[in-house]
Amino acid sequence: MSKGVILSGMRPTGALHLGNYFGALENWVKLQDEYDCYFFIADWHALTTGYEDTSKIKEYTHDLVLDYLSAGLDPEKCSIFIQSQIMEHAELFLLFSMNTPLSWLERCPTYKDQLTQLSEKNITTYGFLGYPCLQAADILMYKADFVPVGEDQLPHLELTREIARRFNFLYETVFPEPKPLLTKAKNVVGLDGRKMSKSYNNTIMLSASPEEILEGVKQMTTDPARIKKDDPGHPDVCSVFATHKLFDEDGIQEIRAVCEGGLIGCVQCKKNLAAKMAEKLSPIYERRQKLLENPSIVEEVLAAGKAKATRVATQTMKEVRAAMKIDF
Repeated sequence: MSKGVILSGMRPTGALHLGNYFGALENWVKLQDEYDCYFFIADWHALTTGYEDTSKIKEYTHDLVLDYLSAGLDPEKCSIFIQSQIMEHAELFLLFSMNTPLSWLERCPTYKDQLTQLSEKNITTYGFLGYPCLQAADILMYKADFVPVGEDQLPHLELTREIARRFNFLYETVFPEPKPLLTKAKNVVGLDGRKMSKSYNNTIMLSASPEEILEGVKQMTTDPARIKKDDPGHPDVCSVFATHKLFDEDGIQEIRAVCEGGLIGCVQCKKNLAAKMAEKLSPIYERRQKLLENPSIVEEVLAAGKAKATRVATQTMKEVRAAMKIDF
């Protein structure tokens, strides 16, 4: 039996942090052994909110591929490519735009939410409103069977399913309706206790060295009510304890006990966490250092990914044009 097809991607908006790793990349590394995976750099999607300043996209794209590879994505097991290098994505986006009702786009939860959250940006553009059509083109181009998503992303995928359903009804059946592959994203708390996010400047980068990890952990907020080293702690309000859950699942109950019993100070607890983090993340850091010694590796990986993606996209668009009777 052939493997099912999975597609997912990230926008090149800067170096990835631990939230990105535990939220998506860690899962992708596992999926590449079970499915035919396409992981892309969504540079056109980055333009939906960042079209006014494109000066860093090329640099961020290169760094994103390094993060993919460092995290453990293997180009022998999956295809890694840049969205804008597969021009068929733009064509399918255009065709979907022709038959997707405006009301579908306007009711998209992300559209309304982002208009509010990014009120300082001028994103009342057609590209931003129509990005679900581009997202559908990305997914359906490769006839993905599954898309790894969290529960909060289900409405987005359902819109892709509706676009596929409408196309198949209007013309003929070309696209499968991709199913969600629900993934429970691990909650990663930032240095200040809020969700880890570049916009909050509270991150530890995936590319961090052991020394940088230690410096980041030193900045983490702890129990504000704990004054002296032997004061009983309240681990559930502590960013350090929340991060321990990600890096020391087996020892988490003991960590809770010594904290609540006032048997360990916050400084030592942070040092213990930094050591655990460095141990787990060292393979990622070491892979990245080796990749940096071979500057051509990123171009080679992208060239191979582009070649495979192009073959699939070319065939899909032949079928689309034939179904729409525009295969002149």
